Formats: sequence, structure tokens, C-alpha cells
Amino acid sequence: MPAAPYDIAKQELLEAALMHVAFDGWSDATFKAAVRDSGMDIGLAKSVCPRGAIDLAIAFHKRGDEAMIAAVKAADLTEMKFRQKVAFALRTRFELIMDKEAVQRGTTLFALPHLAADGAKLIWGTADAIWTVLGDTSEDVNWYTKRATLSGVYASTVLYWLGDDSTDTQATWDFIDRRIENVMQFEKVKAQMNSNPALSKLMAGPNWLMSQIKAPTQFAPPTDLPGMWRGDQS
Repeated sequence: MPAAPYDIAKQELLEAALMHVAFDGWSDATFKAAVRDSGMDIGLAKSVCPRGAIDLAIAFHKRGDEAMIAAVKAADLTEMKFRQKVAFALRTRFELIMDKEAVQRGTTLFALPHLAADGAKLIWGTADAIWTVLGDTSEDVNWYTKRATLSGVYASTVLYWLGDDSTDTQATWDFIDRRIENVMQFEKVKAQMNSNPALSKLMAGPNWLMSQIKAPTQFAPPTDLPGMWRGDQS
């Protein structure tokens, strides 16, 4: 599906903005410079990015997620264990970043109290993108715990990566492997607890409550009701 004019305009602004982010951050000065350099009408620019450079910083992050998804889909992961697939997706997300300074500036921006929710949403979105592209089919509370856990791994890796000056970023890749191993150990403990009859009996009530939690996709409205558009049927 071709990109909408709205998205094209935002990407044009983003490209123009990246030339200035290293000097002015994701700021109003950067946004004004991007509008000037792109030759875009200021009215159109503000309609595309109502919050100015904040919207461009969000677009920059999401563009990284999209590039990661495309790369993972194109890769042959058949010989990898699942933990290796997760590590591969995380590593790919960082390898595709062409502007480390833009990430640094974005990390600073979304650390501001009034933008912390936006930052958390972006991190969650990256974790969700990774699990989804790897074929996660969770429909219960695991949908949330997987993304919450990976969000923590991704967030800590960003901070580590920003300060990493090792050869070929090897220290960051080792850091990812250690964090994924920690996650796998946690999942192993969970599995052992669930297989223990005494603990299973003790946790019967909480486990029942947890089983009632459904993934967001489980709440999506049906698409086969009369009068509902189901997209291109050709």
C-alpha cells in the first residue's frame, strides 16, 4: 500500500530535521529549520506535526521499528532457538540506527516528566513489534508479561548502547545476550512453579484471575457483521 501524503510529508520533515538534531536536539528550533529546509508550508507542517519536533522524534523511533520488522521478516531464522531470535531482533533494531546522536537526544527528550508517557509507549511499541514479527500468538496475560519484560530489556540496552565504545559494539551485543538469558531463567522458574502441585494449588485463585486477562486483539470488534467494511475483497 503506497504511503499517504500525510506520511510522506512527515518523512520529508524528518529527513530535514535530522540535519539539525545533533546541534539543537528535538526542539522547536529544529522543527523550524526542518520546515525551512524542506520548503514545506508552515501550515501543512503544523498539521502533520501538531507537537512539532516531538512528533518528529516519535516518527524517527517508529521508522526504526519498521526497518527492524522488514529486516527480521527478510532473515532466515529457522535454525535459531527462540532466545536467539529475540536477541537477533534486538540487535537488528540497533544495527539499523544510522544516527546515534538522534537517539541520544530522543532519550533526553522523553526523559522529561511531561513526555515520559510518550517514551514508555514507544518502548512498549518496540517490544510489541519484536514479539509480533517473531510470531507471538499469546492471547492471555502472557501477551502483556512478554512485552513488559522485553520493554525492560530494550530500555536498559538503549542506555548501555549509548555509552558503548567497544569494537563493533560487541559489548552491547554481549549485554543483550546476558539480559535475554536472565529473562529465560525467569521463564524457567515460572514453568517450574506451575508444574509444582503444591504451588499450583496455592496459586489456584490468582492463576484463575490471571487467566481472565486477554490480549488486546481478543477485544477487537468482529469484522463480519452486516454493514461493516472489510477492506478490499478483490
